[in-house]
Amino acid sequence: MGKGGQDEGKRRSGSAASDPDPAAPVFPAWARTPSECLAELGVSADRGLSSEEAAARLQRYGPNELERHAPPSVWKLVLEQFDDTLVRILLLAAVVSFVLALYDGAEGGEVGVTAFVEPLVIFLILIVNAVVGVWQESNAEKALEALKEIQSEHATVKRHGRWSHGLPARDLVPGDIVELRVGDKVPADMRVLQLISSTLRVEQGSLTGETASVNKTSHKIELEDTDIQGKECMVFAGTTVVNGSAVCVVTGTGMATEIGKIHAQIQEASQEEDDTPLKKKLNEFGEALTAIIGVICALVWLINLKYFLSWEYVDGWPRNFKFSFEKCTYYFEIAVALAVAAIPEGLPAVITTCLALGTRKMAQKNALVRKLPSVETLGCTTVICSDKTGTLTTNQMSAVKLVAIGRWPDTLRSFKVDGTTYDPTDGKIHDWPSLSMDENLQMIAKIAAVCNDASIAHAEHQYVATGMPTEAALKLWSRFWLRKWGFLVAILHLWIHLIC
Repeated sequence: MGKGGQDEGKRRSGSAASDPDPAAPVFPAWARTPSECLAELGVSADRGLSSEEAAARLQRYGPNELERHAPPSVWKLVLEQFDDTLVRILLLAAVVSFVLALYDGAEGGEVGVTAFVEPLVIFLILIVNAVVGVWQESNAEKALEALKEIQSEHATVKRHGRWSHGLPARDLVPGDIVELRVGDKVPADMRVLQLISSTLRVEQGSLTGETASVNKTSHKIELEDTDIQGKECMVFAGTTVVNGSAVCVVTGTGMATEIGKIHAQIQEASQEEDDTPLKKKLNEFGEALTAIIGVICALVWLINLKYFLSWEYVDGWPRNFKFSFEKCTYYFEIAVALAVAAIPEGLPAVITTCLALGTRKMAQKNALVRKLPSVETLGCTTVICSDKTGTLTTNQMSAVKLVAIGRWPDTLRSFKVDGTTYDPTDGKIHDWPSLSMDENLQMIAKIAAVCNDASIAHAEHQYVATGMPTEAALKLWSRFWLRKWGFLVAILHLWIHLIC
């Protein structure tokens, strides 16, 4: 997804998808000056769009949201669990065993619970196998839908020359003038018009995988054909402002954004899923097993042919054929029993259980597994190529040591800090003075708390940070200090509020 912004994806109007308007703005905004971008979009930075213009463009380009695809039905997921050669063999064996048990009862034979044990056990294994597979894929689909929350819900937009706070992000259209501040999620792809602060930094790891935030500017880029990292005057939907503030103009919404193109590619790739190595091996094993079992059962049945089919030779020709349907059925049951005994009924259940356990362990590490066999595919991986280790980090920082001037100018003190998450209760400061703290330590803690744009909040059973990771780490360390000095918490919070 390195080169984007030049293709206009499909737009949606209301709940129905429609083809994009051929007059939609398609131009490399990053290679144009702010005034050229405003002229191309037909908008003034001082007044913004009027309500009538915004409504017309909303009707023309569609709402600023990603396309929603209907999830697969439960019945489709269930049928997909039986799309396996070995499973189909087990299903056929169970059906045949069940029919033969009923036939014995209809013929007046003794039919007890034991006659149905084997087919019922096979049915139970298949049902459990299907339930586990459907449950896993349903949870994965829900998690994928939850990923759409990466889009912003509200934006500060200029309409009729006035700033409108809290406008639904889905109502943004190309040409809207938007103000971004620290902590905001970028609601659409936009061209930076003017920096309000001295710097603007955006965390766009959701698009590039890079953990380091990127500096943004309002100056145009000379190259029209460049990647996302090179578009320093553009901010993209789904990214987060970690420092500074700016005024921008919307250039792309909905599926025409970079995150929208990623969404479209993922949806396209999901329709072309190849069998995993495990599934290919199981299908090959099932086909080979079917052929071998079929030949053996046929041989067993033919060997006992003389017991249910007999004849006499008259003038060298077989005559007076005698056929016993009861004995034929009996030896057919023996052949079927041999086939069922040769089929590893527990294999699908064992495989599903092992894959489900692997999926559970990966889920504990925040890894999303859509289909169970994918776990085995990852296990077959021998080499993972990565451009740098920073791409594989969690983009979280934590303070590990505090170094301060000692009681004398030529001495230093160091304090070890524990904790690797943003949870204030997960960590402590070793050897911290609990009764008295000199002015030097107090000043360090005040600077870390006050001169800081980051914030830490609790959301969905975990703590998340907004802002630069370094400032978030210092904010967390200041909270450790506040816990040590509980009687000063209220005073310091009031002081921070008055200053900010």
